Amino acid sequence: MHRWIAAFGGGQRLLQLLALAVLLMVILPLTLDIFRLNLLGKYLTYAFVAVGLVLCWGYGGILSLGQGIFFGLGGYCMAMFLKLESSAPEFTSIQSTPGIPDFMDWNQITELPMMWMPFNSLFLTIVLILTVPAIVAFIIGFAMFKRRVGGVYFAIITQAIASIATILIIGQQGYTGGINGITDLRTLLGWDIRSDSARYILYFVCCVALIICLLVGQFVLNSRFGKLLIAMRDQEDRVRFSGYDVANIKIFVFALAGVFSAIGGAMFALQVGFMSPSFVGTVASIEMVIFCAVGGRLSLIGAVYGALLVNLAKTMLSETFPQLWIVFMGALFIGVVLLFPRGLAGIYTDFVQPHLNGLLGRKRKKSGETAVAQEVQS
Repeated sequence: MHRWIAAFGGGQRLLQLLALAVLLMVILPLTLDIFRLNLLGKYLTYAFVAVGLVLCWGYGGILSLGQGIFFGLGGYCMAMFLKLESSAPEFTSIQSTPGIPDFMDWNQITELPMMWMPFNSLFLTIVLILTVPAIVAFIIGFAMFKRRVGGVYFAIITQAIASIATILIIGQQGYTGGINGITDLRTLLGWDIRSDSARYILYFVCCVALIICLLVGQFVLNSRFGKLLIAMRDQEDRVRFSGYDVANIKIFVFALAGVFSAIGGAMFALQVGFMSPSFVGTVASIEMVIFCAVGGRLSLIGAVYGALLVNLAKTMLSETFPQLWIVFMGALFIGVVLLFPRGLAGIYTDFVQPHLNGLLGRKRKKSGETAVAQEVQS
């Protein structure tokens, strides 16, 4: 038992994860209405990306400004399946070609493209959500890390790839929906995902998936691979001279972060009901890095709180100052990097945790003294 607890970061880490689970799955559903809860579910989909960035950037030292690529891949895979279900012949009989998505009919495509065929099956869709981003990340990582491309150069290249992906999606309007994306997603295996009950269920599914990703990430960090990851970040040459293939380590963690992002994208498509290229580009990818930085790039759980806090601030500022919210976002990122380089997790470690430990220590000391006094009296 103790071995398994240690494998997931120890008792204190599991208690923090339990507190997050209680907050997300008990307290917030009881206090928020369905609209706010659905909005919170949307924020949590970005937390998947932030968790992946903690592994990739915080512990691996690999700053990726293109995580929107993988978020978009997962989102588009799920959206393609949902769109095909809502484009059945009985629902599209008014089209010139029934049985295909509406944007294909508008672009005079007369049959379903081959790339859409696997998305008639939910099982294949889930497999592709997990494998396609991993394969794309492997290709990018193999091309870059085997040539020892890293640091700011890798960040710029991933940013460029995200821009290319956005342009490609917009340009292939007949196959991807273009700039509007894939919209009007209504049902999942006949189940209306727009109803209030469905939104509640999908929110809890998102929470469970996020907790599983946190556990997987924590297990990786506490394994031998996690120690190699930290050593590679701090002394890459020393790890290489010790006989380890640094490129393979980087490729694995980059692919794992990509899979986490894709799961978030798939949950986004399910909860929000559409997917567009605006979530693939450089602006969205940079915002995802901000989520990680604010939460703390060395804390998996902190990344979740960072994603929630930044998106809440973004929603409030965009409603109040629609022309200036992007400036506030930039100022928030700069302020966190300069004043609190370890983010919310660092604030908790430096200011909150010492007081909690002091209170617990005093309580334990007091209970110990009481027990001794009772023994003396007896």
